[in-house]
Amino acid sequence: MKIIRLAQSLLHRHSWFIALFQAFLISFSLVLAWLLRFDFSLPHRRVLLVALPVLILIRLAAIARFGLLHGWWKYTGLSDALDISKAVLLGSAGFILAIHYGIGIKAFPRSVYILEPLLTASLLVGVRLCSRVLAESVRLDHASSKKVLLIGAGIAAQTAVREMKRLNCGYAALGYVDDDRSKYGLKINGVPVVGRVEDLPKLVEQWPVDEVLIAVPSASNQQMQRFVEICEQTKVKFRTMPALSDIIAGRVRISEFRDVRVEDILGRDPVEIDMEAVKREIRGNVVAVTGAAGSIGSELCRQILDYGPRTLLCIDQNETGMFYLERELLAMGSSTDVICCVADMGDTERMQGLFKEHGPVAVFHAAAYKHVPMMESNVQSAVNNNVFGLLKFLDVVRESGCQSFVLISSDKAVNPTSVMGATKRIGELIMASQPKEGLRCVAVRFGNVLFSSGSVVPVLQEQIRNNRALTITHPEINRFFMTTREAVSLVLQAFTIGEHGDTLVLDMGTPVKIVDLARTLIRLAGKTEQQIEIKYTGLREGEKLSEELFYSTEEVCATSFSKIKKASNHKQLHNLPILIQELHHAMDEEDVVSLRAKIKKIVPEYASPSPSPLQAPEFAAADPSEKWAAAVGD
Repeated sequence: MKIIRLAQSLLHRHSWFIALFQAFLISFSLVLAWLLRFDFSLPHRRVLLVALPVLILIRLAAIARFGLLHGWWKYTGLSDALDISKAVLLGSAGFILAIHYGIGIKAFPRSVYILEPLLTASLLVGVRLCSRVLAESVRLDHASSKKVLLIGAGIAAQTAVREMKRLNCGYAALGYVDDDRSKYGLKINGVPVVGRVEDLPKLVEQWPVDEVLIAVPSASNQQMQRFVEICEQTKVKFRTMPALSDIIAGRVRISEFRDVRVEDILGRDPVEIDMEAVKREIRGNVVAVTGAAGSIGSELCRQILDYGPRTLLCIDQNETGMFYLERELLAMGSSTDVICCVADMGDTERMQGLFKEHGPVAVFHAAAYKHVPMMESNVQSAVNNNVFGLLKFLDVVRESGCQSFVLISSDKAVNPTSVMGATKRIGELIMASQPKEGLRCVAVRFGNVLFSSGSVVPVLQEQIRNNRALTITHPEINRFFMTTREAVSLVLQAFTIGEHGDTLVLDMGTPVKIVDLARTLIRLAGKTEQQIEIKYTGLREGEKLSEELFYSTEEVCATSFSKIKKASNHKQLHNLPILIQELHHAMDEEDVVSLRAKIKKIVPEYASPSPSPLQAPEFAAADPSEKWAAAVGD
């Protein structure tokens, strides 16, 4: 074993050793060809000794010409064999010319001209294949390796198997399962295709399988859900291959299997956006993001940075969040000037100074209070930040000569039953009522984002980690979900296609029941519902069972991008400034009842949710602390 590893080390790191070794093979081929030609005797030795160094020099030059002096022979493939053939043919032509016209040896045996290149090519290819076989066989003892079955027998799975056979991988592939019947019985890279995906539970019972690896990086979310359901029947650990986009981008290796995540099942297929359109709007410009330390804001910063702005101005009053954001953005190695400002977007004087100094041409406004129950207890703060903070900030942005302003809205703005949702709706109305000259104002409305701070998934995962009951407000509650990356990609696309006053709505797919999400998280954690209880606590104040994406009175129009719709406001509030002034007076009076009444005057659809018939006495008895911590998709 040590000798093999030493040989591999010499092959990998010392080109002089590679040259000497190949020179030896060339010499051996010439001598063997000579012996074969003369019935294993060595006549004309002077000719042989003169020809040998000439042949070695010419062949090594040809080998170097085709890049064959490297020692990474464990990756030998068809391309190497073709390059060796080309190098041998080129070298043979050079050798014949050198012997006949350079040195002038007319009596050189013609059969040696044929035998020697055949032997040389065979040896050069053969030692490389042997090196690959040895490299793949030198790995951890099979008994100590994890025995795995792979779902999928495509290129990705085959590459993963080759990676497994490398030194210290710690995996031993027992077989593939694949739905393609034409592959049954085949051996690919020495590993057999042993059945269909549905056969996996039966195979795990028959074979000593430690783990199942899902090796289908291009699988849709529906396919992943099917794979996971079948894997759960096996009662053994299962993991999946990284996403194809991450593999292509070089962020991960194909063999870096990871645990299946909830977004693999609940997310949607990757969004393809018009990157050139986004790049035209951002490259070389100054772009500002408020709420930059938040889930949406930070992802906006990451993706905007990819499009090459001259300056990225990040604004948030969360000092700790900004510290980590700055470190992350600077580590991305972009040439963009990243400026992180710990500031309140409602501080007019501070914002005026920043915008005068940097002059952004586009602003993405993600700074808003978003947690429904918290805002029900802090109505004035919600209104002050989400309405009057927006208005003051808009004035600063317009005065600075900025060209575009994008407001991040929410599906909770539709028929709102919470203060947070109502303030988001007022924000949409403010954007739609702005003057058309100068600043282009667009609102983008979408639903819940998986793994955003304080949202349902992190809350449920924390409860699972602590072996606590999962607290869900209602068995029928459901929400729209999308990944942060997908949401921000669509926001950037909406930024390029939105016209002034538009409210653009992202395609959120099908709503998901929170209880189904909880059960999925329990299964992915390797636990059962017998181990983790699900407890219902009742709807919280301001919460409703189902969210909506459109008002019934809104006209829904298609846009140039299929996953983005335009919601035309059913009416323009010409008296909006007067109503907002009344709302401001109610703020001064510090009367929450009056404040809610003024909100309803601006948003007539605003109403507290009606108690669900399922919200029976069992919920009323719930512990208040559990009800407050109950998981929903805020």
